[in-house]
Amino acid sequence: MEVCYQLPVLPLDRPVPKHVLSRRGAISFSSSSSLFGGPDPRQLSQRRGAISYDSSDQTALYIRMLGDVRVRSRVGFEQERRGSHPYLYIDFRILHSRPESAGPVSARKIRRLLSFQRYLHSSRFFRGIPCQNPLYILDDDYNGQAKCMLEKVGSWNFDIFLFDRLTNGNSLVTLTFHLFKQYGLIELFQLDMVKLRRFLVMVQEDYHSQNPYHNAVHAADVTQAMHCYLKEPKLSKDLTSWDILLGLLAAATHDLDHPGVNQPFLIKTNHYLAALYKNTSVLENHHWRSAVGLLRESGLFAHLPTEDRLKMESQLGSLILSTDISRQNDYLSQFRTHLEKEDLCLENACHRHFILQMALKCADICNPCRPWELSKQWSEKVTEEFFHQGEIEKKHKLDVSPLCDNQTNTIANIQIGFMTYVVEPLFVEWARFSDTRLSQTMLGYLGLNKAGWRGMLQEQASSGDDTDPALEETDSEVLPQGSKTL
Repeated sequence: MEVCYQLPVLPLDRPVPKHVLSRRGAISFSSSSSLFGGPDPRQLSQRRGAISYDSSDQTALYIRMLGDVRVRSRVGFEQERRGSHPYLYIDFRILHSRPESAGPVSARKIRRLLSFQRYLHSSRFFRGIPCQNPLYILDDDYNGQAKCMLEKVGSWNFDIFLFDRLTNGNSLVTLTFHLFKQYGLIELFQLDMVKLRRFLVMVQEDYHSQNPYHNAVHAADVTQAMHCYLKEPKLSKDLTSWDILLGLLAAATHDLDHPGVNQPFLIKTNHYLAALYKNTSVLENHHWRSAVGLLRESGLFAHLPTEDRLKMESQLGSLILSTDISRQNDYLSQFRTHLEKEDLCLENACHRHFILQMALKCADICNPCRPWELSKQWSEKVTEEFFHQGEIEKKHKLDVSPLCDNQTNTIANIQIGFMTYVVEPLFVEWARFSDTRLSQTMLGYLGLNKAGWRGMLQEQASSGDDTDPALEETDSEVLPQGSKTL
């Protein structure tokens, strides 16, 4: 039986974008006209001007709204509702873009049915503004170089920035699809390759390219690091295909739809996500729910038994929630306890899942353990995102979050504190668990990079720059909270 939900009147003055019409779970329209002008609500059940939904899934209706996943389901996912705080009623996308003139009412209403990124493109269409980043066709040389790089995807020196350029900004889709094939996951789980690529494209689209740091390139970098950890002898010997599938999915989606501001910002601006998740792991919960929404929308695992799908969604959430850096000490303490007792047994499913959590945590903050050329780029990008948030807070007369004030912080100070209090303790314990060449390489790069930033501090001091000495030893209690823009 077809089910239709009434839409608000949305008179459109321009054709609806093709990428909207082609999306299942978005708005569908009559084939006789690309426009519709607000029919009588009683006629909605007679026409295709309502929300479409997958008739094969009788348990849920999905509506894409401002990048959040609205789920009506019997499996316990609570709906995410919008708030009305004056700072955040608007889309997060404008935080990183130039001001634009307000569009027509119809265009502003349409945004409620699209994710952040899809609204960005569709709103430009409604206003008649051409896309700023047209898709250029790359020649065979670029594609050939990208394929050559994938042959060394397990190398710790893998340059994700170069790979992203060679794939024309499709590093996350290309790398993750390649890893699914390399691990044989497509055959093992009987995945539809078209659905898989569609899912990965939707994931990549829902990362904010305007974010200097939390974008699809960061997700691709974390996925590549996760692959390196999954190959470690202790893990590869006991991890199942299910574990590998979850690990790669979690890495690719762990920051999905990240707004480019941290949890304290959402809390102090009374954002609806903070209220929904009771100020606890706000961003991580949102990343998880967004990932679940895309999995269901794509139907990637629709052929699996319901019990397996729900188990996958739950364990995916457990992995993504472990990246909440405010809980860093909890996970680290538990990891140390296991290592001291020597009771980790990877034949135990619970212990394998815990190790996957620790591996994802390492992958998420492994930038300081990369070669200097890569690590420095990531440091500059995350600091840019920090400082941009600080400028927003100053503009709206809010308390500036730790590490976000460019008047009292420098890249070198932030990185030295982050390496000392967050990264080094985690990777020292990981090396205790997996004492391999990779672990020693990561610790070696960490030491070299820290020395490099200290050298920069000394140069700044000798050149007469006014740097507060107190910043050289950043408060360890401040770092975990402030660095969750990482």
